Amino acid sequence: MKEEIIIAGFGGQGVLSMGKILAYSGVMQNMEVSWMPSYGPEMRGGTANVTVVLSDHRISSPILHTFDTAIILNQQSLDKFEPKVKPGGVLLYDSNGITRHPERDDINIYRIDATEEAARMKSTKTMNMIVLGGYLKIKPIVEMENVLKGLKKSLPERHHHLLPMNEKAIQRGKEIVLEVSLVT
Repeated sequence: MKEEIIIAGFGGQGVLSMGKILAYSGVMQNMEVSWMPSYGPEMRGGTANVTVVLSDHRISSPILHTFDTAIILNQQSLDKFEPKVKPGGVLLYDSNGITRHPERDDINIYRIDATEEAARMKSTKTMNMIVLGGYLKIKPIVEMENVLKGLKKSLPERHHHLLPMNEKAIQRGKEIVLEVSLVT
């Protein structure tokens, strides 16, 4: 098993955190893991992406040009990474701010209205955990107990009181992710 993932959006959307939690989850599950962030000089609002590789074999390189899964949180990232999803792969996107929806018919496309749901839950900072939950519903590569361990490891101890809220957001993401059917 090997899963090559790109998570991309704006800085401040929790892109790098989501990748770190996935990476820690893989470590907790005794997988081989690679986590490679990439971001602009801006703290918030600039582009950010992270590649995560989870494997039960050694990982030869963290540098990827195509992906099994793309998790997309803004239009710029959709434009850039939709063509780089391997045929038969998965593209999961948050619909907020998307003006041109994915169009490929050789990949599995899923939409999650995570930004809207986080606002409904009165917890906008959990948007990335809602997206993570959607991904874990589509591809349950790591077990939930390891995701929670990864979340606990990645959050500073002073924020551990937020763990239940984040777990609830992950569960909600599993409930609201939708497969998109392309009409041809």
